[in-house]
Amino acid sequence: MSTPKPATEATIRANRAVRDALPFDDTTDIENADRGLIVRATGQILTDEGDVAWDFDRWSFLDGEAPDTVNPSLWRQSQLVSKAGIYQVADGIYQARGFDLSVQSYIRGEKGWIVVDPSISVEPTKRGYDLVCEHVEDLPVTAVIHTHSHIDHYGGVRALVTDEAVASGDVRIIAPVDFLEESVSENVMLGNAMARRKAYMYGEIVGYGPDRAVGAGLGQVTSAGTVTLIPPTDIISETGTELTVDGVRIVFQHTPGAEAPAELCFYLPDHKALCGAEIVTHTMHNLYTLRGAKIRDSLIWSKHLHEMLQLFGDAEVLFSSHHWPTWGNAELRDLIASQRDTYRYLHDETVRLANKGLTPVEIGEQVNLPDALAQKFSSRGYYGSTNHNVKSTYVYYLGWFDANPANLHPLEPTDSAPRYVEYMGGADAVLERARDDFEKGNYRWVAEVLNHVIFADPENTAARELQADTFEQLGYQAENGTWRNFYLTGAMELRDGIRKQHVLVTASADSVRAMSVSMFLDYIAMRLKAPEAVGLSAKFAVVLPDIDERYVLELGNGVLNHHPGTADDVEATLTFDRSVLDGVVLGTTDIAEAVERGDVSVEGDAHTVRSFVQLLEKFEFWFDIVTP
Repeated sequence: MSTPKPATEATIRANRAVRDALPFDDTTDIENADRGLIVRATGQILTDEGDVAWDFDRWSFLDGEAPDTVNPSLWRQSQLVSKAGIYQVADGIYQARGFDLSVQSYIRGEKGWIVVDPSISVEPTKRGYDLVCEHVEDLPVTAVIHTHSHIDHYGGVRALVTDEAVASGDVRIIAPVDFLEESVSENVMLGNAMARRKAYMYGEIVGYGPDRAVGAGLGQVTSAGTVTLIPPTDIISETGTELTVDGVRIVFQHTPGAEAPAELCFYLPDHKALCGAEIVTHTMHNLYTLRGAKIRDSLIWSKHLHEMLQLFGDAEVLFSSHHWPTWGNAELRDLIASQRDTYRYLHDETVRLANKGLTPVEIGEQVNLPDALAQKFSSRGYYGSTNHNVKSTYVYYLGWFDANPANLHPLEPTDSAPRYVEYMGGADAVLERARDDFEKGNYRWVAEVLNHVIFADPENTAARELQADTFEQLGYQAENGTWRNFYLTGAMELRDGIRKQHVLVTASADSVRAMSVSMFLDYIAMRLKAPEAVGLSAKFAVVLPDIDERYVLELGNGVLNHHPGTADDVEATLTFDRSVLDGVVLGTTDIAEAVERGDVSVEGDAHTVRSFVQLLEKFEFWFDIVTP
């Protein structure tokens, strides 16, 4: 791996300006992040195969004042988020923090622990549970609450409970309506692209240190263990729903369509404790996540928070599924209100400026939070950012097109880049000017210009090296942890090429098993190479005898449609067990090979079936990003 370079004078000045602008003498967050510590967590957590699922000690460099290579605001956030251990929140409420991107919460019931949001994977979740049992109280798990449908809030569930315990009724699993469908669809249909981009977003392949990844703002990084999923037993679909779970009264707030399509928050009235799930944290969150996902609704988000204040405004402690708690009624009300106003400000300013005719890029440059919000560390852009959040809000309402006809049908970069470079006097002339701008600290412009040179000639070593240097300085200046990771990973891949290594792929076996057959068939349809399939027209019957389901597939015009049931006019009938579909999505089964092996039996026109399955795309995970 190439050696990172030091911060330039321009970067040092930029980072010092941040240090001078923010209230670093406010130590409230530091005190709260340390409050209630029972035991620190250290060392590594390994998978059964010996891979590192989580490393507590990798963040030991986060000590003292921020170095020149890290935005001091991000450095402070990473110091806070990397604190790892078991903490007491209130009587009967505990947390395992710093074990993964998310936080595990433990509520003492009459017979055992109610666990809120198991982490991404089994191994860190088990370590957290084991430490709670060792240092607080050794109790079984009687219920699990999944606050929402993102993987860092359910993936470790099998560390806590078994299918048998759930089936017998000994353990309840509580989740918001549509939890299962949203959990599965996000991680499978676009799973390949999202997982590759996630490796950039969390700095998973760039390494960790003062000149590498320092954290992602919401949490440090994602764990790399075993991802699991167990379907819920109790579904929450309405605000005000009250359940008594293992003797604990819980009042739920249904909060879909904001941070996640399926989400809930809840209040423990006997504890005066409020769980904000992931709609209230100590950072400005993403309205659009850079790994790629459906854009979130900032207006709905702010309205959920407003409702939370009305419903549960008497709470005395607020804990969420990321970061540290907030104690005191006035303090937690202030946090919720400032978060509410942050998302409302981003929404309303974007819509106002869009109505004046400004484009997403223009809005991104013009919108800044008012000082009353910008001076709050909890509204700083460590994970989301003002810039990319307002752009995404524009796209949420108006789409990608800014109405300028020049941007309606642009050339793709590999076609436009050579022309740009030619217009600018050739690659050597561009590089000469770019070096001059680099010395002046005009990094955003240099990055834009050099991108044309690289897409015109990806083997131009001088351009790649200077672009890598440019990305590096932009990363060093970034207050947003995910921006930093994108920049530094891009710099590394420009210098070293793509380094293939173990990363978490979210389409786990449990996620795939939770897919309906209809979702599977949509996934298969998405993989069809449509331009090559336009000449095929066929109707197939699909029979899954082990689950007693039947479907009709209609192939034509380069698309694959399906519906449940049977038909008499099919060219072929395909019979196979559900497990074959699981293997297809997980990449352990190739459909064409399964047909040849007989795992898929074909009655009728086998030739047409083979022609169809041979046109299913196979995705390469390590696709290019910073080069064509």
